[in-house]
Amino acid sequence: MRPYKHPAASELSLERVLYALSDSIRLEIVRQLAGVEVATCGDLDGGRPKSTVSHHFKVLRESGLVRTENNGTIHMNSLRRADIDSRFPGLLTAILAQHPAD
Repeated sequence: MRPYKHPAASELSLERVLYALSDSIRLEIVRQLAGVEVATCGDLDGGRPKSTVSHHFKVLRESGLVRTENNGTIHMNSLRRADIDSRFPGLLTAILAQHPAD
């Protein structure tokens, strides 16, 4: 498997980050990743179809929120918290402090 491309921290844009977080599924994935060091796509798919989950992870990677590394045939995902906090101080803290809608 070829490695995924991730934008450098200096290339992150607020518009792309906010767009990625505007979807409830992607926001849920980010919330879950905030509570763990790494997780597989299967850990985070919520029973959704693989094609749907792949799309959401692509948006999250391209926005700079998530890093995906290949570990054999497994994709390990982590939240790029330090990069986001460095570029947009307080943004993730404020977003993650909001309680999910019931």
